[in-house]
Amino acid sequence: MSDNRKDTGVSNKMWGGRFAEGPSAIMREINASIPFDKALWRQDITASRAHAAMLAAQGIITEEDAATIDGGLDRIAEEYERDGVPEDWDLEDIHMTTEARLGALVGPAAGRLHTARSRNDQVATDFRMWVRDAIDQAIAGLHALQHALVARAEEHADSIMPGFTHLQTAQPVTLGHHLLAYYEMIARDVSRFSDARVRMNESPLGSAALAGTGFPIDRDATASALGFDRPTANSLDAVSDRDFALDYLMAASQCALHLSRLAEEMIIWASQPFGFIRMPDTLSTGSSIMPQKKNPDAAELVRGHAGRVIGCTTALMITMKGLPLAYSKDMQDDKPPVFEAASLLGLSIAAMTGMVADSTFNTDRMRQAAELGYATATDLADWLVREADIPFREAHHITGAAVKLAEQRGVALDQLSLDDLTEIDSRIGERVFDALSVDASVASRASYGGTAPEQVRAQVKRAKARLAEKD
Repeated sequence: MSDNRKDTGVSNKMWGGRFAEGPSAIMREINASIPFDKALWRQDITASRAHAAMLAAQGIITEEDAATIDGGLDRIAEEYERDGVPEDWDLEDIHMTTEARLGALVGPAAGRLHTARSRNDQVATDFRMWVRDAIDQAIAGLHALQHALVARAEEHADSIMPGFTHLQTAQPVTLGHHLLAYYEMIARDVSRFSDARVRMNESPLGSAALAGTGFPIDRDATASALGFDRPTANSLDAVSDRDFALDYLMAASQCALHLSRLAEEMIIWASQPFGFIRMPDTLSTGSSIMPQKKNPDAAELVRGHAGRVIGCTTALMITMKGLPLAYSKDMQDDKPPVFEAASLLGLSIAAMTGMVADSTFNTDRMRQAAELGYATATDLADWLVREADIPFREAHHITGAAVKLAEQRGVALDQLSLDDLTEIDSRIGERVFDALSVDASVASRASYGGTAPEQVRAQVKRAKARLAEKD
């Protein structure tokens, strides 16, 4: 490390003759971004190749120099792929590291590559391309998670479990319905990432430092070569904008929040008092002292990662909030939070996909919990409204009295006798028992988007069709 920070006592060749003395060791260390922005090397080389090809096509550099540059960049890519990117802090960043290596390989032709561009538009372009790739990776991972959710939902379209509000038993639902709720959440996450990708897919390359360039460049050509829809329309905005990174982070934060909610539910369900699921061994750990323990550590880490991803979003927002146009060195700190969030999100998506696909659901225990929690109380109230023409508020009061009696007897609602119920209200008839079982309750919720097995299967079919369009 000390070799990277030695004071050479000479001007930095990349900066030129403006500075009489080289930067101090402290300045080199605070200024260098190569330890993290080396992650952009693929994008940097790809963008440099497109830029050199455009310069040649426009007659700004010769075809011979462009070919020499392209060949040199090819060799550098092979070196980076094989050996990694070297970290020379005197060269500061991935752009100067690559340019210096190119000069060593091909000689003076390398100096023509930086014609009509600046590190400002160079990094803005590279970073956009990196974030675009990260979006594509997130969407692919989320599609896999959606497939797992839909497969398990179809498997458990009829499996009854308690539905909760305030973590108290509310009404019976099917496990398939519950899992499809997360499919819908993840679908919105995919939509947010997709929207962010469309919005950010403009090329800053050619904006130069901030004002554009006097060379007759073809920005449409480089935009097209790099897979962008168009070049950015304002050079000042192009080099100073990090909205694309914030859009990604905000979508990642929302996604991490959803993954955390699913992780939390699976943690609760795996606890002994619930006993609804058994986590896969591959995503669990044991205790160093208690041999009976099987800890849902992967789910807990997903829950923890959500806080870190949200923190990354906050960090970049605060970095950007007070910056004037155009580029400021503060923006060098834009990449670490994005890189960290992308890594955490990718791990979280993969972990939750494995948990959904490989967990074992204890459907007997789920059904038992639904039956014991007076989950059909609302069905009794609804029956009184439909069959006895009782106003809902009065029916609510009658049902509350029935629940109280069942609690005192230690039985489920459908285990109360008809005499017990008629003593509470004489308008209750024997047909009420058709509505009080958890099966009847679930089957009756057949409105669009409801928990009835027929509706769950319909939504599974719809989800499969949507996923098939994207596969």
